[in-house]
Amino acid sequence: MAKPRVLVVNNGTLSLKQLRARLEELGSDTDPVTVAGVPAGLGGRYQAIVLSGTKVRAYDQEYYKPLVDLVLGSDVPVLGICGGMQILAVSQGGVLTEGPQRVGGFDARVDTEEPLFTYVKPTVTVFHRHTLYLQQAPPGFRTIGRSEHAPVEFLRSDDGRILGAQAHLEFRADGREILRGFTDLYR
Repeated sequence: MAKPRVLVVNNGTLSLKQLRARLEELGSDTDPVTVAGVPAGLGGRYQAIVLSGTKVRAYDQEYYKPLVDLVLGSDVPVLGICGGMQILAVSQGGVLTEGPQRVGGFDARVDTEEPLFTYVKPTVTVFHRHTLYLQQAPPGFRTIGRSEHAPVEFLRSDDGRILGAQAHLEFRADGREILRGFTDLYR
């Protein structure tokens, strides 16, 4: 049986290598593309899309339009990490606010009935490198995890297909286990 393929969109993260390594450790093949190289469609080639973090460009809706169109027009599970989540949230009416700079491990409470959190406890420790935070889920989405400085630590679309994480899941054991929960959605 062939491994599932994941399109990994590099939005300028410093940790693309680590993100791909985690997904590959969990049994997926990954194909990286930049935002400029995002295909117009998946053509049945990919079973999931993962959007990496970014350097504070989430409000640049024109720049990210092809990416957002791909995500909204596809029928595969999607996970936006850090800026990837913010890009999707802003495109749907979400608002980011500045907060304290957080770098390192921080605790978050998650809704364990969500399939994304199958392998973790109700409180997880995840890695952050942030100063921007989504204050509430945009229309069509709901909050499924929260922390002291990030009221929307994790979100999901109402249909459950699009997920987002403020944290960098490519780091720390709990992040890896949340990625494991995501891979279950497309196997």
